[in-house]
Amino acid sequence: QVQLIESGGGVVQAGVSLGLSCAAAGGAVSTSGVGWFGQAPCKEREVVAAISRSAGSTINEDSVKGRFTICRDNAKNMVYLQMNSLKPEDTAVYYCARSALYSGISRNPISYDYWGQGTQVSVSS
Repeated sequence: QVQLIESGGGVVQAGVSLGLSCAAAGGAVSTSGVGWFGQAPCKEREVVAAISRSAGSTINEDSVKGRFTICRDNAKNMVYLQMNSLKPEDTAVYYCARSALYSGISRNPISYDYWGQGTQVSVSS
């Protein structure tokens, strides 16, 4: 069974950068699309960014365009989310998830079958 493990969260001030990592164990994500989702308190889980298996296709939520970058290293079975110029509204638990659409990606959480436990990112003003 695939296990996804996020790391890199923390408490930071607005304007700084933070990098999140998603490692896969018990199976590969190198053959699948992967998404990063954020869930703020009392809000639904929403896609932040997603990347197809080949990295030929990406999704970036409008509010993070130009600030967040998703990338992957299939040889290491890792997916990353680089977050720059963080804002208080970026505060959320961030989850990585494996797409059930094989190499494709989607904005819909229903399209993802394996999820990590999440890592908290808190941005203060």
